[in-house]
Amino acid sequence: MNDVVETTQVAKAARLPRLNEPAPEFEANTTHGLKKLSDYAGKWLVLFSHPADFTPVCTTEFMGFAKRYGDFQALNCELLGLSIDSKYAHIAWIRNIKEKFGVEIPFPIIEDLSMRVAHAYGMIQPGASDTSAVRATFVIDDKGVLRAMVYYPMTNGRSIEEILRLVTALQTSDKYKVATPAGWQPGDKAIVPPPASVAAAEERLEEGYEYTDWYFCQKAV
Repeated sequence: MNDVVETTQVAKAARLPRLNEPAPEFEANTTHGLKKLSDYAGKWLVLFSHPADFTPVCTTEFMGFAKRYGDFQALNCELLGLSIDSKYAHIAWIRNIKEKFGVEIPFPIIEDLSMRVAHAYGMIQPGASDTSAVRATFVIDDKGVLRAMVYYPMTNGRSIEEILRLVTALQTSDKYKVATPAGWQPGDKAIVPPPASVAAAEERLEEGYEYTDWYFCQKAV
């Protein structure tokens, strides 16, 4: 019996997406019609799940994403929501948010009654719920590669500012071949990758970076 349970757990773990690998393909009905991951080729994508429509924390998150939608688009990044609700529930909720809060939701929301997309992305966490998606966020780059995953519990809303910062940081790392320090914001200095050999470490002091030590150098980006 234990062997069966262990095999099942391993199989489930194998299906979970992994960083720096292609994101799981999907095709799903949304509030903007049929959408596939391949539709976003050439663009970055933030795919995020929420437990249910017509819930207060989720409502604040969707309004937060909507208010910063233009900033995500400026980064060549689209937004795509998901919950295990019908598209009709999504439509009614979107209309309610506009009526009660004066906020329009400009991005699509996936209908995932089958939980197919939620399971492919590991959005279902049995320790939290077997029937609702937790607050999972996936950042997928313009080549369809999964670059970041962030999970929040069902009781606590996400920081939209942090997700926007993360997309900006990832794009900065790609463009300048650097890493970003804790709390990095656009305009801050970035970290130069440390040298990989003794000879390179000896040369680092003369390379023109803001030098603290051979392994810790920064530069403006």
